[in-house]
Amino acid sequence: MIKTFHHAVQIYYEDTDHSGVVYHANFLKYFERAREHVLGGDIINMLWQDKGCGFAVYKANMIFKEGVEFADICDIRTTFKLDGKFKTLWHHEVWRPNAVKPAVIGDIVMVYLDKKKQLKPMPSEIISI
Repeated sequence: MIKTFHHAVQIYYEDTDHSGVVYHANFLKYFERAREHVLGGDIINMLWQDKGCGFAVYKANMIFKEGVEFADICDIRTTFKLDGKFKTLWHHEVWRPNAVKPAVIGDIVMVYLDKKKQLKPMPSEIISI
């Protein structure tokens, strides 16, 4: 069974464009925050400091079903799974308050790299989440 993680995001005026909806690129920031919430900043930092490895986005796909507006408090629902030795697949959904469907869907493929940008097998700290 795949576990769903929840991360609340407050939409500020600075997040929106001239029409009052969230500028599309900002969803990548929200997804990044949700992933950090799932993995834990302490683990991400330890992997970089102790092992010299970190994560990079390999592929991103987003579908925008409806606008998210200033002052919304959204629930970023995140699931992830391993895809082979080097990749994780992340599925994010942005839910507005009282919504019946997600406003935005994002699928992100992450890889694990060393400082020389060489692929490394996913560490046990991530596999065990």
